[in-house]
Amino acid sequence: MSKIPSKSEILEWIEQNPTKAAKRDIAKAFGIKGAARIDLKQVLKELEAEGHLEKRKRSYQDPDRLPPVSVLLVTGPDNQGDLFAKPMEWHGEGVEPRVLIISRASDPALGEGDRILARLTLVKDEPYHYEARLIRRIGTNPKKVLGIFRKGAEGGRIMPIDKGADREWTVAADATYGAKDGELVEAEQAGPKGRMGLPRARIVERLGDPSAPKAVSLIAIHQHGIPDEFPDEVIAEADAKKPVGLKGREDLRDLPLITIDPSDARDHDDACYAHADEDPKNKGGHVIWVAIADVAAYVTPGSALDAEARKRGNSTYFPDRVVPMLPDRLSGDLCSLHEGVPRACIAVRMVLDAKGSKLSHSFHRGLMRSPASLHYEEVQDAIDGRPNDRTGPLLEAVLKPLYAAYAALKAARAARQPLDLDLPERRVELADDGTVKSVNFKDRLDAHKLIEEFMVLANVAAAETLLEKKIPLLFRIHEEPTQEKLDSLRETAQAAGFTLAKGQVLQTAHLNKLLNDAAGTDDAELINISTLRSMTQAYYGPDHIGHFGLALRSYAHFTSPIRRYADLIVHRALITAHGWGKDGLPPEEYDRLEQTGAHISDTERRSMVAERDTTDRYLASYLSERVGTELTGRISGIARFGAFVKLDETGADGLLPMRALGREYFHYDRDAQTLMGSDTGMLISIGQRVKVRLAEVVPVTGGIALELLEIEDQKVTQGSRSPAGRSPRGKSHKAKRKKDKLKRKVSRKRR
Repeated sequence: MSKIPSKSEILEWIEQNPTKAAKRDIAKAFGIKGAARIDLKQVLKELEAEGHLEKRKRSYQDPDRLPPVSVLLVTGPDNQGDLFAKPMEWHGEGVEPRVLIISRASDPALGEGDRILARLTLVKDEPYHYEARLIRRIGTNPKKVLGIFRKGAEGGRIMPIDKGADREWTVAADATYGAKDGELVEAEQAGPKGRMGLPRARIVERLGDPSAPKAVSLIAIHQHGIPDEFPDEVIAEADAKKPVGLKGREDLRDLPLITIDPSDARDHDDACYAHADEDPKNKGGHVIWVAIADVAAYVTPGSALDAEARKRGNSTYFPDRVVPMLPDRLSGDLCSLHEGVPRACIAVRMVLDAKGSKLSHSFHRGLMRSPASLHYEEVQDAIDGRPNDRTGPLLEAVLKPLYAAYAALKAARAARQPLDLDLPERRVELADDGTVKSVNFKDRLDAHKLIEEFMVLANVAAAETLLEKKIPLLFRIHEEPTQEKLDSLRETAQAAGFTLAKGQVLQTAHLNKLLNDAAGTDDAELINISTLRSMTQAYYGPDHIGHFGLALRSYAHFTSPIRRYADLIVHRALITAHGWGKDGLPPEEYDRLEQTGAHISDTERRSMVAERDTTDRYLASYLSERVGTELTGRISGIARFGAFVKLDETGADGLLPMRALGREYFHYDRDAQTLMGSDTGMLISIGQRVKVRLAEVVPVTGGIALELLEIEDQKVTQGSRSPAGRSPRGKSHKAKRKKDKLKRKVSRKRR
């Protein structure tokens, strides 16, 4: 084992090498490899705790900072309308900085792909690192556009499908790529503006009929750059794989490990079984088995399959299709725990006491054979006294013991107090021709919760085992909310008549009390949405930080290696930890864990945005025949250009543009997240109940425009609209007093 240097030796080396102070540099300098890196990490943490070092990202020094004047690439607005950018050059050791552009009224409009020279200010306690003020725009990079091609006499035009895109693109006759009129195409910018001031483009790919069934997800796939075709060598590698046998594995085929998934599940990567603990020392206890597909046996480090899986990061799910992380030969066949066939797995056996606390666990690399692939609804029906031919024979021996173990886990969960948000998830159901048949909110059955709790417990066991064996891994990290986010949530709660504890270390129990206080009131949805928005984004990384939302000290993703690369990394780490074979996590991957975590966190966010955009388009299509109807909803967001409304019936998000709020000028308060009418003093804020008219729907973009009819059961009073950007002289004293009072209430200041 490599010798760990003393603290004084480490400090001396850092002082002599100030530009090489990352953990991997220190490890390389002292010849520390393999599991010894865990010991080095502990020494560095001790030095940090003693005040000798300050850790910033991966470096034990002040991080590299961007120059005060930098060239940035505009990456586009987020879902709140804020415009972000990234540095054109970044040589730091940490995560690439995220930059918020602070626009002034005199600034030109900026869009994705613009390159700008900007003056930067470093900020703290924000979900970004810098704020930028535009100095000048210095040009644009070639930009991609997805749209409908309209053929003309001298080429044609492209009508963009992106939300908010209000300009067409011209295409020269020699740049159409043979596209036909009305086809969905992908193009890139081809030069400066052409006739009539429109940007020019060349078509690089023809994607077919945009109105064809199920074209909606295809649009999202191309728009967000999700890889949807496997290279030939990856397919060939997958096709050459053969089922893994029993050699070197435990025989778990007699365990009745059943899979429980949605009725339309495309793969089965987890199975479970439970029974009463027969140990007399653990009276009332339970034994739970969770078996997970052994993807690592087929996707080995350094292979073409591995490179492609890492590139994709995860599978992406749409209502009509899935873009898998692995080819179907693996995801739908060899790695899927199908009923009645032997399948390679990595299983964890966990012993619980009567109160649901985990007493012990052990991991096993085995071969299993599931007796049944069930779906949530039929399992719940069986427990509720309505078994069918599939669940009836399993009810007493398999299903009831599962629910008994879940009852114990519920007690442990209640004591742990993970964040308990109540936000119904919508489900888009399609007809065979790809049209939207219905939009419903998914039921939350005990069968769903049972599987969730079992998977959480298995993920905890994986993290604990790897920590104990000192094997590096990727944790699932969820940091606690920033103070500014908490202050905002506290103000929202106080305005609704509730209280969020202050002046103490925040725990999920405090947030749950707020949620419970609001439950059953008109403000329940507001408090749930506001609490969700106060949370930070979960991500993957090699540092042992914990999961705030789940109230867990150690947490990793282990249970879905078919669709998440993070889980595959954890499986390989477990293989290495137990000495199960040569397909574990190679030592050279240890240094890449932070880079891998950042990459797959990005691909996860990319998939989430693509899935959300697809749902928005389907919902817009569903509502397109109801233009003119009146609907109810709740204000869910405030922006400079209007307010967003979440509609009650479908959960769709529509926009109330400024022009639809009345004929008066509205003042936008970013800190308070409000719009205030200058004539009437009407205040629009998050959580208010509204009645709206469906004014316009554009299915191809997912855009839904609304008109405001009532707010909090009061009809909207039409004022006289003032010129944009100017406050009218006749603003009422009442409105001014109301605004001043609101301003005093908001104590947060932007830095």
